[in-house]
Amino acid sequence: MDMTAYLDTLGEPAVAALAGLLAGAIFGVSAEQSRFCLRAAAVEIARARLGPRMAVWLLTFSTALLWTQGMHRAGVIDLNTSRWLASPGTLSGAVVGGLVFGLGMILARGCPGRLLVLGSTGNLRAILSGLVFAVVAQMSLHGALSPVRELISGAWITEGPNPNVLVESSLPAGSGIAIAMVFAVLALVIAARNRVSWVTLLFGCGVGFSVAAGWFLTYRLSQVSFDPVPVGSLTFSGPSADTLMYLLSANSVLEFDVGLIPGVALGAFASALVSRRLSWQGWDGARSMQRYLLGAGLMGFGAMTAGGCTIGAGVTGGSTFAMTAWVALTSMWGGGMLADWLLDQRPATDTGLSAL
Repeated sequence: MDMTAYLDTLGEPAVAALAGLLAGAIFGVSAEQSRFCLRAAAVEIARARLGPRMAVWLLTFSTALLWTQGMHRAGVIDLNTSRWLASPGTLSGAVVGGLVFGLGMILARGCPGRLLVLGSTGNLRAILSGLVFAVVAQMSLHGALSPVRELISGAWITEGPNPNVLVESSLPAGSGIAIAMVFAVLALVIAARNRVSWVTLLFGCGVGFSVAAGWFLTYRLSQVSFDPVPVGSLTFSGPSADTLMYLLSANSVLEFDVGLIPGVALGAFASALVSRRLSWQGWDGARSMQRYLLGAGLMGFGAMTAGGCTIGAGVTGGSTFAMTAWVALTSMWGGGMLADWLLDQRPATDTGLSAL
């Protein structure tokens, strides 16, 4: 794919933003149609069930792994140039941030990507929660909460570049593709038992493909751009904060992350419009609002501390097999399952937390 002509015509910032818009639109349509959500999958596991949400999540994850590792093996992209593998990672941030994020996604009843998709269909709870998430993420990155984040993240940092799980485990070349295939087979078995439609599975694959598309587009841009372009893919913590600052500051510039959020919103809106799922939804009461906004704030801090959200660290980072990404993803699963047990499964008389 030759991007030189587009760069000469539109300029590097605009092309980068359009690349984000494209990857985001693929994610938005696919996530809205498949109802992709790690929170829902974690709840199923916490309640000892392998249900349809787990099937969709596993298929999304395996698709992202398969495409990303396949492109890396074929020399189409070089994952070693990504921030996940080229720079040190924080294990302490991955653990603490992941646990905090897991708690937050249970309280907010969705991860940032899911909230953005729901907000695009008219869910006012998700819109306000997403705004709180973006504000707290920015506070954690550069604002009042950054000293706390830096203290946690700096407690245990990997020596040198972030270790690759495949390399550290001395697994043979191509094992990443084999692992992806195992996850895919497991996903299809669970889907068959739950009679998940092929349309849902197809769009679940689309969510994973959007991550691979992000890797491909940013890597190609990095090869032809005059200015340095970070090699990465989908995430919602940094881009949410960047998009908010772009709208508020006259000095902000277009980039992949700034195009990503509008792309997801437009894709999800178009999908819901065609499927006739657009509907205004509000709060059920003060307690519900308290729960959602607290969860959104915890996710904002947790995502920045862990290095990404369920998509950024869990799927995008996970597709590189970076150690801290897998630790963060595991912590998010653990934090979410524990929070579901404490807040939503235990009777209200057992703990005051369940009243949130």
